[in-house]
Amino acid sequence: DRVAATIDPAPIQTDVARLAAFGTRHTLSETISDGRGIGAARRWIAERLRAAAALRTNGPPVVVALEEHIVGPDGKRIERQAEVVNVVATIPGTRTPQRRIYVVAHYDSRASDPMDATSDAPGANDDASGVALLLALAHALAPRQLDATVVLLATAGEEQGLVGARAHARAARTSGAEIRAVLNFDIVGDPSLPTGGERRDAVRLFSEGLPLAATPAELEQLRMLGGEHDSPSRALARYVAMVAAWHEMAITPQTILRPDRFLRGGDHTAFNEQGYAAVRFTEYGENYDRQHQDVRREGERVFGDTPEFVDAHYLADLSRLAAISVIHLANAPAPPKDARVLALDLAGDTTLRWSAVVDPDVAGYEVLWRDSTSFAWEQLRDVGPALELTLPMVKDEWLFGVRSYDADGYRSEVVFAGAERKP
Repeated sequence: DRVAATIDPAPIQTDVARLAAFGTRHTLSETISDGRGIGAARRWIAERLRAAAALRTNGPPVVVALEEHIVGPDGKRIERQAEVVNVVATIPGTRTPQRRIYVVAHYDSRASDPMDATSDAPGANDDASGVALLLALAHALAPRQLDATVVLLATAGEEQGLVGARAHARAARTSGAEIRAVLNFDIVGDPSLPTGGERRDAVRLFSEGLPLAATPAELEQLRMLGGEHDSPSRALARYVAMVAAWHEMAITPQTILRPDRFLRGGDHTAFNEQGYAAVRFTEYGENYDRQHQDVRREGERVFGDTPEFVDAHYLADLSRLAAISVIHLANAPAPPKDARVLALDLAGDTTLRWSAVVDPDVAGYEVLWRDSTSFAWEQLRDVGPALELTLPMVKDEWLFGVRSYDADGYRSEVVFAGAERKP
C-alpha cells in the first residue's frame, strides 16, 4: 500500500500528453527525428525508464534496453523490411531472480488506415495510457527489493499484428525463460461510457480459458475434469481480482471469460501462444470514435485518440492496482505444480496430494474448492506443511485447487487439481 501511495496522477497526465505530441508513433514512421515518429518516442520512453532506474540505491541495478528485431514484409501490415524495437526495463529480483513478472503495453499508434505512417496518430488512450502506467510502475517499483524479477515491456508493432510482442515472447520461450505472469494494459485511460456516465470503479480483465498452447492430450484432460475455466491465465485473472479485494482497491477487476474483445487483439495473446499465463486489462465502454481514427470533426462528432479523453486519476488508480498485483506476484512463492485428486476408486470422500514446492520461503499450503458452477474459489483449508488432505466431500461435485504461502502472508496463484488414476 505504501508503494501504491507514491503513484501520482500529475506525471501520468504529462507522460500521456508527451507521447501524443510525437504526432505519430506508427511502427513504420520516422525514426531519425527527435520530435516526431516512433524513433523519438522509443528514445524518450527509454530516458524516462532510466530516470526511474536511477532511483534504485541498493541491490542489482535496473537495466533498460532497446530490443531490436528486423522483420520482413508479411503481405499484411508490414509492407517492407522494418526495424521493430521494444523498450525493456528489467528490475532484478533478489531471492528468485530467474522468475519473471511482466507488465506490457504497446507504444505504437495508428490512424484510420493501418498502413498510414505519416498522418497524425496521437494514440493517447491506445496505448499511451498503458505506457504511462508502465512508467508509473517503474518509478514506484525500481527502489523496492522484490523476490522475483519484474520486466516492464513497451512493445512496438502491436497495431501491425503483435509483431514486437511475438518476437519477444518467442525469444523468451526459446531461451527457457520462467515467465510466471504477464499483465497487458491496453486502452486503460478513459472511464467514460459512450452512452453516458462513467465506470471509474472497474476495469475489464480478459483471460483465455482453453490455453492456446495446450496439446491435444492437455485439452482432453481439461475437458474430462471440467477445467475449462482453470487455465493458468484464468488463475492469474482470479489472483488479480483477489488481490484487489484484499487491499480494497479503488478499481475492481471484472473478469471477462474471453481471451479478448470481438474483432480485436492484444499483446497478451503473443505470450499465450508460447504457453505463458497472460491477461488483458481494458476499460469499460470503449469509444470507437477515439480509436484507430484520423483526428477530425464531422459536424458535432469528434474523432481521434487525443489526450483530453484520458483521465489521469482513473489511470493512477489502475496503476496502483497494477503495482499491488505485481508486488504480490513477485513476492509469493511458486505454486505447486502437480496438485491432483486421487481417482483410484469409487469413494464418498476426496483426497488431494501435491509435491513440496522448492522455494526458499514456503511456509505452507492451502486447499481451496468451489461448486462446479462457480467461477470464484469459495472455501479453503490451511494444511500447513502437509502435502495431502482428505475432505468428506464427493469429488465429482466440486472443483479443487492448491496454493502455497510464505511467512509474510504472500500467496501463490491457485493451481487447479488434476487427477491421479494410478496407485
